[in-house]
Amino acid sequence: MQRSESYNTKQKDLILETIKNRNSEFSAKDIYNDLNKKIGLTTIYRYIDKLVTDEVLNKTIGEDNTTYYQYLEECNCHNHFYLKCSDCGKLIHVDCDCIKELTNHITKNHKFKPNKDHIIINGLCNNCSKGDK
Repeated sequence: MQRSESYNTKQKDLILETIKNRNSEFSAKDIYNDLNKKIGLTTIYRYIDKLVTDEVLNKTIGEDNTTYYQYLEECNCHNHFYLKCSDCGKLIHVDCDCIKELTNHITKNHKFKPNKDHIIINGLCNNCSKGDK
């Protein structure tokens, strides 16, 4: 994942700091509210779009048609495979050789080429599944 160098402002720094402090997915309006509406929503959307392009944030569309984002820790892998907790929203990066086997199987046996940039499997993380029996 390459992160582009660009001119940083205090607003961008504040937005990014707020994003990094979140432990689960968020919407642009969540960041707007976290910042006590001190930075315009348009500025937040514009910077979030740039962070998605720079692969700093992952973007998903929720069941409610709201766009959600999550901060991606910097990594040097080429395949971005994630496990997403349906309860707490936590996104867990998985760097595992089995992923390559899985995507090869899907391509060969199901005639479908997965987008290896962002594959997400939904389920329950260890903490949230402790109550399940």
